Formats: sequence, structure tokens, C-alpha cells
Amino acid sequence: MTAFKSDFLTILQERGFIHQCSDFEGLDALAAKGEAIAYVGYDCTAPSLHIGNYLTMMMLHWFQQSGNKPITLMGGGTTMVGDPSGKDETRAIRTVAEIEANKASIRGVFAKVLRYGEAKSDAVMLDNAEWLTKLNWIEMLRDVGKHFSVNRMLTMDSVRLRLEREQEMSFIEFNYMICQAYDFVELAKRTGCHLQMGGSDQWGNIIMGVDLGRRMGAHQLFALTTPLLTTASGAKMGKTAQGAVWLNADQFSPYDFWQYWRNTEDADVGKFLKLFTTLPIAEIRKLEALGGSEINEAKKVLATEATALLHGRDAANEAAETARRTFEEGALAESLPTVEIPRGELEAGLGVLNAFVKAGLVASNGEARRQIKGGGLRANDEPVTDEKMTLTPGHLTPEGVIKLSFGKKKHILLKPA
Repeated sequence: MTAFKSDFLTILQERGFIHQCSDFEGLDALAAKGEAIAYVGYDCTAPSLHIGNYLTMMMLHWFQQSGNKPITLMGGGTTMVGDPSGKDETRAIRTVAEIEANKASIRGVFAKVLRYGEAKSDAVMLDNAEWLTKLNWIEMLRDVGKHFSVNRMLTMDSVRLRLEREQEMSFIEFNYMICQAYDFVELAKRTGCHLQMGGSDQWGNIIMGVDLGRRMGAHQLFALTTPLLTTASGAKMGKTAQGAVWLNADQFSPYDFWQYWRNTEDADVGKFLKLFTTLPIAEIRKLEALGGSEINEAKKVLATEATALLHGRDAANEAAETARRTFEEGALAESLPTVEIPRGELEAGLGVLNAFVKAGLVASNGEARRQIKGGGLRANDEPVTDEKMTLTPGHLTPEGVIKLSFGKKKHILLKPA
């Protein structure tokens, strides 16, 4: 391991955040003085950020904790363009109204891990729509576009892979990297920003910004990326049977969030404790050392600490208690995630396959059939054995709900409305 002078890079290295850096020595010296300013950009493509975004939010958290100033950049402008990184086809173009609604829904999550205010190391939030939407096309081509080589742009993974697969790339997408690079230089000018951080798939775009800053006379800029988030089995992290692991509670409940971490593979517990909690490294090492059935206690700590950081200690403790009652006592916990269905559907007879799809426990009727054959689905704790079964008001518990379960750890309450 490299011996860094700055707390920031020391913490990031120790906790496994670092993938690539454009200049470790220069960034280390700057961060050690507590004078660095860094940003991460977040496009507003959905009403919530997801677990992949959470990784860069934690990088900003540790950046601030080490005495430096973080910037969260809302992509009100770049979302109008659409980032092609990691995509096989052109993103749908969103309306300004959709982008604004998503932005409003996303904004609140950052304060869970960052401190905003007026002090030197307090975080600030900006929006690139403020400058990108005001650019003059001809001036942009002459003053900024002249610094970009199309030859080099074609070698960027986001472009090269699409072309190699003979998949169409629109002109608007091709310009995304220019917009992102310009953001970096604009932030350097406006705020004195030195560093852009992001996932490993953003390396090329961030380096474009570093180079553009040099060509346009900005102070030295730095790039720092985090590794692609994968599980020990090699799967891309952040997906469940219900879809993405969202950060907003109205998109993915604190209970589901807790369960997501509780279901971590044994080999990933230590890694995720370092990345997604603020527990001291010494304590994490003790938890990593647990083996056999004791590893489940470490998973509960991971689930509770990760949930507490994002949703608060009360929500985390409630989720942990709900899980304990559900799995250890077999109780019907009222705080399980609830999905409302029209009462008329239940009165008419709701097919059990459709019910599990509506609950988000399976993705399709076909998956529900396969799980029934394997004995994986239950209604009110009774195995579902007939795919033609229908749920009616007669299945309602005294609490007025129907408990649907997928395996031992995924439960939803269906509630007629």
C-alpha cells in the first residue's frame, strides 16, 4: 500500500475506493493541506439515485471528513444530452419537466452523508444547466471544440464499443464527453475545483476534462475513479428481483435496503462494510474475521449500519426488528413493505402469478411459475403449489393484508385499497 500524506487518500485506499488517479502525488499534497475542492456529477435520469451513485457519495463524504470541500453537481444540462457510457442504445430524451421533477426528487439524499453550509469544508450543490444551457453554439465550437480531437474521442469506450458492435450513436450523445469536460473547467473557474471523482466507466470523460483544463489555462486538475462495483461471484452489484436498489425510501423501502445488505455474500461482507458504512477499520477487521454461522451477525451489522447512514438510525433499527420478528418469530410484522391493490381486483379473484408480479417479488409470470415448481413462493406462510390459485378477500389476515413471500427473506404485504 502507498504511504499517503493526506487523510483523504489514506482512508480511500484503506477502504478500497481507489481504482485510478491521474496524479497521486499532486492530489495527495493538495488534500493534505485541506485545500482541495472536488465534485461528482449526478444526472437526473430517474426520480432516485441508486447504489452505484452511493459509492461516489461516500467518496465525497470521506473527502469532507478529511477537511476538504465537496461539490454535488446536478446534471440538469447533461441529462438533456444523455450519457452513452455503458449503454448499448441511445437514451430516451427527457423533457425539461421530467428532468426538473427528477432533480427535485434526488436533491435531498445528499444531505444524508454530506454537511451543507457556509463553512470552508461545507458542501455546496450546483447545477450544470446554469452554464450549459446558456452556451452560444459558434463560440462553443471555436473556444472549446477546437481542443478536442475526434480521433481521440472515437477511442473512448463509450464510443468505440458502440461502433464496434455497429450500434447507432447519435450526434447528441457523441457530444456528452465535451459537456462533461466543460463542466470540470467551468467549476475550476467558478469555485476553484481541483478534482473530479466518478466510477471507473467515467475515466475517459474525466481525463478529457483534465486535458481541457490544461489547454484552456486552468490550474492543475485531477481525476480519481472508484472500481466497478461487483460481488464476489462476479455479478454487477445493485440489482434485485424488484429491480434497482434505489436510495430514495419511496422507491426502495428502508426494510428492503436492510434486507439487501443482509443478503450479502459471505466473501463480500468486509468489502461492503468498508465501502458503505463509517465503522472504524479496526472494528470492521473483527467482523471480517468471523466465520461459520457467526458471519450472519456481521451481515446484520452491515445491514443496520448501511441503512442507518442513509435512512437514519430509527429506520435501521425498525428494519432490523421487523426482520427479527419475521424470521425468528414467524410474526406478521406490520412494518413489512406494503403494496396496495384495488379491492375490486381481489374481490374478482387475483391470480397468484399476477399477485407476485404486482408485489415486485418476481419479474414475470414465467418466473413465478418456476418458483412455484421449486417451492419458493408462499402466501400467508403457506406454500403455493397451484399456479392457477386465485387470491380473494378470504385470504386476508385479521390485519387486512395478504403476506406474500419469496424464499425466506423477501416478504411483501398486499393490502386492498
